[in-house]
Amino acid sequence: MKTIATCVEEILISQPFLEDALSRNILNFSALAEELKEPISKILRKPIKSGAIMMALRRYSPPKEMANKIKLNKVLKNLGDITVRSDLSDYTFKNSNSLIKCHLKMLEFIKDKPTVFYTFTRGIHESNVLITSSLKNQMTESYKNEIKTTVQDNLSAITIGLPDENTKIAGLYYQFFKRLAWEGIALYEVVSTTNEFTILVEDDVVDKAFSAIKGLKN
Repeated sequence: MKTIATCVEEILISQPFLEDALSRNILNFSALAEELKEPISKILRKPIKSGAIMMALRRYSPPKEMANKIKLNKVLKNLGDITVRSDLSDYTFKNSNSLIKCHLKMLEFIKDKPTVFYTFTRGIHESNVLITSSLKNQMTESYKNEIKTTVQDNLSAITIGLPDENTKIAGLYYQFFKRLAWEGIALYEVVSTTNEFTILVEDDVVDKAFSAIKGLKN
């Protein structure tokens, strides 16, 4: 049987930003209780007083796994180099039997060009190519027979080096996404390997995004 407390818990868990603000005591309990009165009344199918919701909010304790929190803070403080690459373009193609051959053509072309930025990501229905914008002509030639759905220029990539133990830490990527969301920064693309995490943003917000990511180390 659902209670006011369980309804409050479900709502807070489904809205991490709200839960985070509550745990940091930066929310007005009275205003939040008033805001939650209608949805909780609908869930319980009866009128609920805001005072009862406010009491549930004050009693709510977000799950705290101290061991993981300590590990998370350690990883954030030990993030590796943060590098920025600008002048990038992102291409999206529909998957086909010949697409991988186009990818191989590009790899052959750039094999002796160590400064070129190039990533290829294959999904279920489409694939993305992120590449230095100056190679547009070569991209057009290599992928000329493929179905191109989108192209986005004026992008920058921010790559963060991660400690080896990052794969064992719950919530690590969430810290990046949360910080960028708080700053109102939209991510165009995300690419990751085991020990590297790369976000792709538009050029006009790259400085702001870099500062936000760097702030996590502090």
